[in-house]
Amino acid sequence: MPGENCTILTEFILLGFTDRLEVKIPLFGLFLLIYITTLVGNAGLIVLIQLNACLHTPMYYFLSNLSFLDLICSSAIAPKMLVSLLAQQKTISFTGCATQMFFFAAFADAECLLLVAMAYDRYVAICHPLIYTVVMSHRVCTTMVAGVYLSGGLTSLLHTSFTFTLSFCRSNVINHFFCDIPPLLELSCTDTYINEVLLFTVCGFIQTSTFLAITVSYTCILSTILRIHVADNRHKAFYTCTSHLMAVGLFYGSLLFTYLQPSSSHSMNTDKVISAFYTLVFPMLNPLIYSFRNK
Repeated sequence: MPGENCTILTEFILLGFTDRLEVKIPLFGLFLLIYITTLVGNAGLIVLIQLNACLHTPMYYFLSNLSFLDLICSSAIAPKMLVSLLAQQKTISFTGCATQMFFFAAFADAECLLLVAMAYDRYVAICHPLIYTVVMSHRVCTTMVAGVYLSGGLTSLLHTSFTFTLSFCRSNVINHFFCDIPPLLELSCTDTYINEVLLFTVCGFIQTSTFLAITVSYTCILSTILRIHVADNRHKAFYTCTSHLMAVGLFYGSLLFTYLQPSSSHSMNTDKVISAFYTLVFPMLNPLIYSFRNK
């Protein structure tokens, strides 16, 4: 608002989940356990893939990168959230908030794109097995992964730059447990229309286009599987895709719910719960999902 008295903010306050001590202690224990499991599970999966020559295939190459993304994405959120649950001062510096947003958004966008690469890998493996080694060569895989990280970084830089050029005059209290775009837009005293359009179009394009690409890939895969006459081969082909489909369903369901609804319909309490799932719980579950499938 033009007439508001604006001061330069040097820090924000993260409200987190609750101020009730009897709830904060159990939440701290729960989230600490989830975070440790995430670190051990994802780091262990990366090391296992690197050490086992039999796992040096495109599928496991993408899976190791998925574990890396989950590990970093969770680490951008969990440590600060855990400290805030016990600390009296739940502050985060202006620079720290921008940094947290950048890394979270970069790796979340990159994960959307990586899931597409994994779906394409399964499509080629099942629908075109004779040319699989040619199409999914090491050079192609590394190029795809480099594109995933570059695209995630660029879109995140765009969101972070536009968000932190806003004027925050109303308050420095963020009604969330990390620096996310929707709660920060609520604090701005300048017009956020461009930011909201940018959030909806860029996130909407990435999430819906990648989801559609995955859907098309699995439609082709399902069509091919149904034409397999040997029941055991058909079951095996379908079984190789179940873990990826579970990961896609969990990840995209929460992201689409959070970022593709109008700002007027946002419920921050609901968003906090959904955000806890895709920032903390899902990164813990992914190694378990993929390991279970590969037993």
